[in-house]
Amino acid sequence: MSITPHLRVATLLAGAALLASACGSGQAESSASGKPAVIAAFYPLQWLTEQVGGQDVQVTTLTAPGVEPHDLELGVKQVTEIQDAALTVYIKGVQPAVDEAVAEDRSFDAATAVKTIPAGHHEEGGEEAHDHEVSYDPHLWLDPSRLAAVATRLGERLAAADPAHAQGYKDRAARTAGALGALDQEFAKGLSTCTSKTLVTGHEAFGYLADRYGLKQVGITLDPESEPSPARISEVAKVARAEKVTTIFTESLVSPKVAEVLASQVGAKTAVLDPLESKPSGDYLSAMRDNLTTLRSALGCTT
Repeated sequence: MSITPHLRVATLLAGAALLASACGSGQAESSASGKPAVIAAFYPLQWLTEQVGGQDVQVTTLTAPGVEPHDLELGVKQVTEIQDAALTVYIKGVQPAVDEAVAEDRSFDAATAVKTIPAGHHEEGGEEAHDHEVSYDPHLWLDPSRLAAVATRLGERLAAADPAHAQGYKDRAARTAGALGALDQEFAKGLSTCTSKTLVTGHEAFGYLADRYGLKQVGITLDPESEPSPARISEVAKVARAEKVTTIFTESLVSPKVAEVLASQVGAKTAVLDPLESKPSGDYLSAMRDNLTTLRSALGCTT
């Protein structure tokens, strides 16, 4: 008998509760350093939490570099850390295992801080597929303006959890929101003069970026684990030809084979557009600026 992800997490939660009870540590909300222990589910939230939390918190992440966040499975140790953390920062819909493990009173769902957009859906493999387990697209970190709103709310949550350092959290949140606002302006200016407005992407991770800057996303698949049907590939190829798309975007953690086949069919090239689901070579800001450079080249944007 196969074990569903939901049953696996429920079993781990039960095991973690027994372990915490045996160790007498059920509410250990501070790290070994004495600072509040804050857990970030995956890279963009780790970067944001480190910026806002600064020296006043101890930040750890559940998703190691190079690991596709959607594939994350939690062990008993990680579930126990989530239960004992002062705060867990996550986005509901990205990692079902995390969604089930978080404690409602000590977690912050970044999706609650912004206006979300609907999840994608189309036919894949003969059936209608839907993106993730929520009704909205969870990839909100690819819009710097929305991430700035998350930074502000995160500062408030950390201030409430650790009143002794409240002003520091709020000040750092304001600085982080300011840096993200400046990045937003760079994108708005840099993408305002493009001859093409269509993004053909390996999977539909860039809906918020498209929504913010007046672009149209056409994803080959809805999520990295999906195999597109021949009908879907044909549909995307038709759009790419009609709109004279010159670049099919791939990403570093997902095989580019399908995108490369599509590119050869429509006479386009491929380029990597980073969805920032894992730690890049630099940081969030530098990786997003690299994305902007890639987009400007692919979409024929003038200075």
